[in-house]
Amino acid sequence: MIDWLYSFGRDGCTYLGLTWCFADWWQSGLWPVVWILLGIGLLLAVLFFSVAYLMLWERRLIAFMQIRLGPNRVGPLGLLQPIADSLKLLLKEIIRPDRADKFLYYLGPIMTIMPAMAAWAVVPFGPELVLANINAGLLYVFAIASLEVYGIIMAGWGSNSKYPVLGAMRASAQMLSYEIAMGVCILVVLMIAGSLNLSVIVQEQARGWFASHGINFLSWNWLPLLPIFVVYMVSAMAQTNRHPFDVVEGEAEIVAGHMVEYSGMGFALFFLAEYANMILFSVMGSLLFLGGWGAPLGFEHLTFLPQWMTGLMNTGWIWLGLKTFVLFSLFIWVRATFPRYRYDQIMRLGWKIFIPVTLLWLVVVGAWMQTPWSLWK
Repeated sequence: MIDWLYSFGRDGCTYLGLTWCFADWWQSGLWPVVWILLGIGLLLAVLFFSVAYLMLWERRLIAFMQIRLGPNRVGPLGLLQPIADSLKLLLKEIIRPDRADKFLYYLGPIMTIMPAMAAWAVVPFGPELVLANINAGLLYVFAIASLEVYGIIMAGWGSNSKYPVLGAMRASAQMLSYEIAMGVCILVVLMIAGSLNLSVIVQEQARGWFASHGINFLSWNWLPLLPIFVVYMVSAMAQTNRHPFDVVEGEAEIVAGHMVEYSGMGFALFFLAEYANMILFSVMGSLLFLGGWGAPLGFEHLTFLPQWMTGLMNTGWIWLGLKTFVLFSLFIWVRATFPRYRYDQIMRLGWKIFIPVTLLWLVVVGAWMQTPWSLWK
């Protein structure tokens, strides 16, 4: 389908009687650029739509857990609430404090949102459904995602106010601490997959005895790497400054942390970045540990099903979307359930528990791979 669309866009103008479709400047020069820009535009549109309605899902799910109704006034069943919130923030004035550093103040939100957008360039949604299928995709995603902390530091320092500086200091210490544990988690996955290419990592999870017998979900990485999967998800919550690790914007202590002095679209960009990163870490968790776009069962073995149903159940991006939705909902469930950690507890968890656990499991998996009982030969 993708190849057909690419060929139709490249050669389709011949149906309009235009002969320049076969010129080299179009075939090998301009059209590939146009195709990539169309892909980027579609990806960003889907991402912004997902952010808007996953925010609504968060509010409705927390309301359900607290036996409330949640947003239900704007539009049918409250479905237009994200649009109303977006318009409200777009139309509000950005008020800059007099003594703020103008350059850093405006650059902070941009530096926060840009890594969250750029990381999606190498995320595969199917075997061939990726903007840039590079061999160092795993390294690229987490290297780009780690740049977000610079935007938060710029926003805190540029605001020239006490609460934002305190929030930025907390954010930088917390995010750097949990990046180490997450880096070791990625190292374990890299070791068993033997590649930094995200598509290869997904394909490696479709191998093994269970996968050959149609029980695909038991061949995914979550089972042998369960402690690593747990550490990854908790570290993702700390990386995105989500509850119970949201001391960066602890309302009772420092109001909204680095976002105190922001309003309008500047404030909205921080929210967009937070939810875009939550979706990104959920997708990466699905790719690294839950088989990516792979179906949990081998539906091709179910010969009694109609062919169209079997084809639908083997549609990769649908399964990837469902797994991402479940992991995203895990962020929300944790927020509605657990109290906020103290700052010293957060640091202790990252340095004294997660780093030793991940390093220990790295050694265990390395030794396991050298035995006759290795799952990854």
